[in-house]
Amino acid sequence: MRAIVQNTYGGPEVLTETELALPEPGVGEVRVRIAAAGVNPTDWKHRDGTIPYDHGLPVTPGWDVSGTVDKVGPGVTIFDEGDEVFGMLPYPYQPGGYAAYATGPARAFAAKPESIDFTQAAALPLASLTAWQALNDTARLTRGQHVLIQGGAGGVGHLAVQIARHLGAEVTATASAADADFVRSLGAAHVVDYRTTTISDVLTDADAALVPFTGQTRLDSLRSVRRGGVLVSLLGANDEALTLASERGVRYRSMMVQSDHAGMQAIADMAAAGALHAKIHSTLPLSQATEAHRLGEDGKIDGKLVLIP
Repeated sequence: MRAIVQNTYGGPEVLTETELALPEPGVGEVRVRIAAAGVNPTDWKHRDGTIPYDHGLPVTPGWDVSGTVDKVGPGVTIFDEGDEVFGMLPYPYQPGGYAAYATGPARAFAAKPESIDFTQAAALPLASLTAWQALNDTARLTRGQHVLIQGGAGGVGHLAVQIARHLGAEVTATASAADADFVRSLGAAHVVDYRTTTISDVLTDADAALVPFTGQTRLDSLRSVRRGGVLVSLLGANDEALTLASERGVRYRSMMVQSDHAGMQAIADMAAAGALHAKIHSTLPLSQATEAHRLGEDGKIDGKLVLIP
């Protein structure tokens, strides 16, 4: 089968197209004939060695896929051959999405809603699961609460705004002035221009915050959360952040996205209802994975990139 492989860490040029043997699904796994594969920032952070791959090299990158179940392994009862699915391969230890076929645990997937195409489905899993697990599972956001979402126009952020609204929360999001109308269209009640305003100057009583940044932004976010509230960080913690959280009585939680059948089902239900939609910048053929990484790293995209095998 056609696949993208990297044999060394480095720039986008280390991604090469090659032929690999067709994978066989193991116990509890399905094999998916991939129709589309999502590209995420973590892909190039793993590629360049900023985050080394758990099982070393060589490796086929990518975790987000959509496609059709091609073969069912022993013990699988929730899918049959021919079912259309989407999901996130187990992160971070089992990539393999940049290929014509991939295997993964059946429960890492959900049925693709008929109302969305494979491209949209491939753009959703990792970023949506991150937002869902941060807001629903970790912050336990409930109707009527107020949540701060930093980077409301970003890959995780624009999906988090939609998920928070679906959960019934009031959303304050940060974004550039150019993205303000877009973030409002997603359901944010308040949009703060991070370039001109320090968030803690205008918000001090949020029940929760989702923060995909470090440094001063994370500290300012902590000052925006009320005592007894929670800040969910997608980039770990340091002593300064933990100390400030303790002083302010804010619960500090660091999380990493995990495969999650229930979470994928919730995402599928929202997408089917029209409550969750990923912004797509463009699609590229699988053979242009190198170009996709260049575009993403250069920051010259507005939305998600999706590869088509």
